[in-house]
Amino acid sequence: MEQVLTLVCKLNPTQKQALDIELVLKAFADACNYTNQKVKPQITSKTTIQNMVYNEIRACFGLSANLAVRACARVGANRKTAKQKDKPVKVFKPTSADYDARIFSFREKDWAVSLTLMNGREHIKIDAGNYQRGKLKGRKPTSAQLCKHRDGNYYIHIQIKDEPPTPIKSTPLASTGGTPATQWLNNVIGVDFGRRDIAVTSNGDKWDGKQINDVRDKFSRVRASLQHIATKGTRSTRRRARQILKRLSGKERRFQQWLNHNISKSIIQDALKNHAVVAIEDLTGIRERTNQKSRNKTERRRSNSWSFYQLRSFLEYKGIQFGVEVIAVPPAWTSLTCHQCLRIGLRSDKRFKCTSEACSWSGDADYNGSKNISAIGAVFVNQPRGSNCLCCNLSTDSSGLLKAHTVPSGQCG
Repeated sequence: MEQVLTLVCKLNPTQKQALDIELVLKAFADACNYTNQKVKPQITSKTTIQNMVYNEIRACFGLSANLAVRACARVGANRKTAKQKDKPVKVFKPTSADYDARIFSFREKDWAVSLTLMNGREHIKIDAGNYQRGKLKGRKPTSAQLCKHRDGNYYIHIQIKDEPPTPIKSTPLASTGGTPATQWLNNVIGVDFGRRDIAVTSNGDKWDGKQINDVRDKFSRVRASLQHIATKGTRSTRRRARQILKRLSGKERRFQQWLNHNISKSIIQDALKNHAVVAIEDLTGIRERTNQKSRNKTERRRSNSWSFYQLRSFLEYKGIQFGVEVIAVPPAWTSLTCHQCLRIGLRSDKRFKCTSEACSWSGDADYNGSKNISAIGAVFVNQPRGSNCLCCNLSTDSSGLLKAHTVPSGQCG
């Protein structure tokens, strides 16, 4: 399986090159919009689209041959994604253009990229940090995306393809003692996602969500205040408020991304050290389900800004990168079942108590859930013979993330 790593590097174009970049971005977006209007919505094949409109978009928008091909491919890819979400493709904005090996190349000798623009080939210097330089050194990437970010600057998203290592096979830890089942559980790390605690693992590690909730609440208050000033204030204060809003844009998102990177890295490194598999919850559709409940405005905002999807995707791509297997398991009843005796218990906020008199375990509800997730993951790792009712089949959903499927009850003997 091939893994694609995207490196984002800032471009340092001259004034003339900046104008050419603007032209190519606009022409690319116009070509995509023209193609989307001209070709029937149900057609998603890039080859079919190209056969229908290639000559027209080259003549009308002045794109090079490969940029015209990339525009057709962009429309086809966006239509496939929109079809999976049962939504139409509305409009393409002049913010990005796709490049392949014939119209893009990376030049390590002067740390620049060669791009085909509207008026020919241009060599544009890039700002590359130590991380980007280390990844690009000695490489010859064959695809990239030219982008204009919200800050008004131009960036090149360079795609590097690698063959990831073979996933490490989980093995029981003989030194832990106990039953074979217990040994297997010790080598499957269950991860419970939440809002109060962002992640809790079956090893006892947890990451408190108070900091990110405080940051979100702060940014929400600041945005509301500035938006009020931007519409009701004087001319000078409105302009100043809009400038501050622009500067604040993305700060909350970048902080959340940084936090999720750190959490996912810690979990994957722990699994790598212990030769363990990581089991996570399949929370597909949870946002739609929770939004159907009656809640106040603040709770709805906090729930909708919960970035479990990003944390899950970070765990999966880091798992591929380091050879750690990441599996998704059904989350049903994991928070209400006692991990010691497997009986249904009582959960109140962050506390869980088993109702069985013989067990009576009580403790952190998220830790209990992570232990149940670990147990379900261990069943899959062991691949037991006999009844298939004790395991789950895994596949990927439309986004490419892992999706868990339970066995229908009618198939159980």
